[in-house]
Amino acid sequence: MKKGKLKINVLGLISRYSLLILAALFNLWIFYAIFTPLTIYPVYFLTKLFYSTILLGNILIVSNIIPIVLIKACIAGSAYYLLFIFNMSIPNIKLKKRIGMITFSFLSLLVLNVIRIVALIIVYMQKNSAFDLTHEIIWYVFGTLFVVGIWFAEVRIFRIKEIPFYSDLKLLIGRIKK
Repeated sequence: MKKGKLKINVLGLISRYSLLILAALFNLWIFYAIFTPLTIYPVYFLTKLFYSTILLGNILIVSNIIPIVLIKACIAGSAYYLLFIFNMSIPNIKLKKRIGMITFSFLSLLVLNVIRIVALIIVYMQKNSAFDLTHEIIWYVFGTLFVVGIWFAEVRIFRIKEIPFYSDLKLLIGRIKK
């Protein structure tokens, strides 16, 4: 019985970390393929509430003259990947709960990111001289706080007891010692 459990834990560990590696292939392509349209369209529709806006691919033409390009950094694919890493590097989580955790974290980041981009567009359109500083602060400080805050909320909401990576290492070392 214990030997079967060891196989399941090791197989689960291998499959979780294989998914992490696969998700990173091709420069996080999967995250950008999924979250680029999920980010651009809500930003477009919300911006349209405030300004005349046209969408051309990943470019918003605001007030018929101002082009705003939503580049990969705006989409925050690496932040989604970091949340994915946190979620996949926790052992002993049932599939349904893990899917719920990932969904919660991705939706939370998506909503916060869309709000961030629309707020920055509004600041930019006001010809605010503090736009560059605001953009930098929001990018570096709030970007990090979004991910950390979402993870802490997830730990609390889903009652996560394990620590990413550490719990897997502890499990492996314990199995090796036996």
